[in-house]
Amino acid sequence: MKLYEKRDRSLPSGWYPDTEEGVRKILINWEERYGKREEGCISGIVPHAGWFFSGYIAFSVMSNLSPDADTIVIAGGHLPGGVSPMLFNYKVMETPIGPLETDLTFLEELSGRITFYEGTEADNTVEIQLPIVKYLFPGSKVVALRVGAGSDAIELGGEIAAVSRKLGKKTVVVGSTDLTHYGPSYGFTPHGTGNSALRWVKEVNDKKIVNAFLSMEEEKVLEYGNRNKAACSSGAAASAIAFARHFGRSQGELISYMTSNDVYPSDSFVGYAGVVY
Repeated sequence: MKLYEKRDRSLPSGWYPDTEEGVRKILINWEERYGKREEGCISGIVPHAGWFFSGYIAFSVMSNLSPDADTIVIAGGHLPGGVSPMLFNYKVMETPIGPLETDLTFLEELSGRITFYEGTEADNTVEIQLPIVKYLFPGSKVVALRVGAGSDAIELGGEIAAVSRKLGKKTVVVGSTDLTHYGPSYGFTPHGTGNSALRWVKEVNDKKIVNAFLSMEEEKVLEYGNRNKAACSSGAAASAIAFARHFGRSQGELISYMTSNDVYPSDSFVGYAGVVY
């Protein structure tokens, strides 16, 4: 696979600040409010909306992951099942607080085991996490990819674990997905609008997939996410869970759950959850 020198930012400033000062101000505030609470966590599931909506949840999850990791694998989504995953084939990925260096050794080994195609498209599921990774893991390298919502996501998690063992690298995996996209804006209103719809999303649709996250049932995550539109990137979550299982984890912990309606009330809203393993 061809390697490009640098990936520049593709998201506008509404997703996260476009200056170093703006980014650091938010991250420092989050660190003071949502600092590390767990020890020894090796993977997690994070949301990927703009920082205004769900950034603090992603930060909370990643602040619980092993700070001395050699390699951070960021698995994004927005791909259907049955398509090859995408690998961000850049030597460096820029953030407002400095560049993130790709772990080329890890990337080469993984791409020899899984068929990828180039990840050069603009994408929020990965990019929204990059400044947080740079801030929390300044000495780590990254491998960024996107995976579809099919069973090959589970295989990918296993192969990431195998590469980590073969190379002797301390690795953590971040799976990036939002939950139910509900309302007229998303063309999904099986329970109408208003409080009853919000209650159904929180207490039924999102709750079921979050429970599958916590019980580490990868197949159920994929099946329920696809059938009930309970996750937009269930493959990313499945990969993070599969990786954790290969390292002996058997239960996840819920760090936070909310919806965009908690921040900006609307008949159209999205669910967000943060889980660590």
